[in-house]
Amino acid sequence: MSLSSPFAALGRQATIKEGFGSSWTPKMPRFAANLAYLFTERPFIERFGAAAAAGFTAVELQFPYDHAPSAVKAEIDRHGLTQLGVNTPFGRDGEFGLAAVPGRERDFDRFFRQALDYIVAIDGRAIHCLAGKIPPEQRPAAEQVFIANLGRAADLAGEKNITLLIEPINPRDRPDYFLTRVEHAADIIAKVGRPNVRIQFDFYHVQIVGGDLIRRFEKHVPVIGHVQIAGVPSRHEPNEGEVNYPAIFAALDHLGYSGWIGCEYRPRGRTEEGLGWARPYGVVPHAGAVAGTP
Repeated sequence: MSLSSPFAALGRQATIKEGFGSSWTPKMPRFAANLAYLFTERPFIERFGAAAAAGFTAVELQFPYDHAPSAVKAEIDRHGLTQLGVNTPFGRDGEFGLAAVPGRERDFDRFFRQALDYIVAIDGRAIHCLAGKIPPEQRPAAEQVFIANLGRAADLAGEKNITLLIEPINPRDRPDYFLTRVEHAADIIAKVGRPNVRIQFDFYHVQIVGGDLIRRFEKHVPVIGHVQIAGVPSRHEPNEGEVNYPAIFAALDHLGYSGWIGCEYRPRGRTEEGLGWARPYGVVPHAGAVAGTP
């Protein structure tokens, strides 16, 4: 990562202080465990306790709908965790969301209400509205559908103090996904015109589609509602690959991002054995917790 001052030396503590001025002091990023990716060695309901034992204080989910919200809420409360977001349901086999799919507006409304009821029941904060896969010839119509669907959903979510997230996803991993670029997401949000619709900025996807991570994050900070990370290109732990995450974390701090950073990566081995990268940032096992033990 080649960056001009003041970001060029973000990964080096001494130079950080010089570049940002003597009044700037580093803060501790807040990391959340994505339980669709981490601690999958265990049954779903046991992952909350494993995340807490490993030192996480917040979790995010993807598709928890096979589990009663009362059971999930009990685990969240038992371990003193903050619950962040969930995704809207996939849809039919082969689909990846419906928020931008023409002709499926009623299905999206139904799936969104399911997600809204669930996130409220578990005292969560956000819903990631999956846009869906769209063939090229349908993209102009899909944009209008996406804007209209998000507007209706945002109004319902706003009544419950829930944020809606839309996430650009790279086409290598998800061919034909409607939303691939941060700039497009920001344009959609401007057209929706609701304050509770924001970008889920996943550095893994954004690096694959365009790079220039810190500059693009800085440009879109006002509409970013959540951050996720993974190593690129492997999608393993963020201490490998082409992205300098210590510099990213320092930049997020300097730019005033105060939200959570979701760990949405596939561990190389057992989850606990790969958390060494997070220790300097406060993700430390509780006393008595044994790394690698279910």
